[in-house]
Amino acid sequence: MQHRARILSIIQLAYPIVIAQIGSIMQGWADTIMVGQYGTPELSAAGFVNNVFNLCIYFLLGISYATTPIVGNYYSQGRYARVLRTLRDSNWVNLLASLVVVLLLSILYLNIHRLGQPVELLPLMRPYFLALLASLPFMSLFNSMKQFSDALGDTKTPMWTMIGSNILNLILNYLLIFTFDLGLFGAGLATLIARALMPLAQCIALRRGHLLRSPNFQQAEQAHSQFTCSRQGMLALLKLGIPISTQLCLEASSFNVVAIFMGWIGAAALAAHQIMSTVSTLAFMVYYGIGAAAAIRIAYFRGQEEWDEVRKTASTALGMSFVSGMALVAIICLASPHIAPVFTSSHEVILLFLSFLPCFVCYQIGDCLQVIYANALRAVENVRAMMLYAFIAYCLVSVPLAYLFAFPLGMGAVGIWWSFPFGLTTAGLSYYFQFRRHLRRVETSS
Repeated sequence: MQHRARILSIIQLAYPIVIAQIGSIMQGWADTIMVGQYGTPELSAAGFVNNVFNLCIYFLLGISYATTPIVGNYYSQGRYARVLRTLRDSNWVNLLASLVVVLLLSILYLNIHRLGQPVELLPLMRPYFLALLASLPFMSLFNSMKQFSDALGDTKTPMWTMIGSNILNLILNYLLIFTFDLGLFGAGLATLIARALMPLAQCIALRRGHLLRSPNFQQAEQAHSQFTCSRQGMLALLKLGIPISTQLCLEASSFNVVAIFMGWIGAAALAAHQIMSTVSTLAFMVYYGIGAAAAIRIAYFRGQEEWDEVRKTASTALGMSFVSGMALVAIICLASPHIAPVFTSSHEVILLFLSFLPCFVCYQIGDCLQVIYANALRAVENVRAMMLYAFIAYCLVSVPLAYLFAFPLGMGAVGIWWSFPFGLTTAGLSYYFQFRRHLRRVETSS
């Protein structure tokens, strides 16, 4: 495959993923603004509950990521019956995983009064908590079908499903929060309704789409009219999904810990950190979209045992990610004096936000590396080592350096952000060398 064709194939897969993810971010911003306009106590309660759910969402997302490489591998080999069986296995695995998470969070819900939160916020937290809890199984089913669709090269259908869900959520938010005066519970109810419709919409789209209606899939479905769940297939998904979930949770946890450090420094530092984290997510989503697209192509070439294309696809994705990321970062830096005032009028917070920009620029190389090669390792189903590397990068490098720079060395909030280039680069280089070792091993054995 020529270099230009390789770039175009990644772009075609990546842009719907990026659009859908950015749409979700924008919808999250709109949710926050609406809840904040309704009342400050509601905003505080929502922030606490959302932080509780974030790690669980990352865990469930990691379980769903296992679907893409397995389906992509079978699809590239023309094993259409196994593709359809994997979809059913994935739906059951993701649903059961979500029910386990629901059970654990239900125990937490019964003890929410023991978590030291302000007593006056508990009546606001409880109904919102329950609404989000009920939405998790629907979200997991959609994640499963989304990864399946992505693995077949159809990233546009999940994009439209997510965009439609975001628009519906936005409309329901306005109606339930303000018109029906349900406040924070209205926001939770809107999320529940939108998430409940997502797997239904995705299922209909898959059934009516051109891929599953193709002769190959029609013949496979007729030959195996009663697809039963495969214990072996479900275990394979869990074996791949749990390490991915662990890696994602370790990364997310490190950012939660440094947010606590920011709180120790002061409210202004925490506010500036939240603004910078929100803005930096835009660059991450570009990397994520390109990395996810590369993973789809790598899984396909792995099934064909075209290892040279596997290597070139990862390298091409890294170059694309770096170029597009640097362009976006340059725009953010040039517009930075106008970005922070959108979020706050505090001069102190704005100055702190601007002081984070050099750190933000410096960690882009590490972020590119870790996103692209984490996706590449998932695509070749080499994920166990990622857990160890993530633990080293985030728990032994990033978090300790954040504390060291901020407090013993007296660098304050800026010191915390200077820890990110070290942690992300450690993760990125570790994943890169692990990917190279994997390719050398398979090429030698073949």
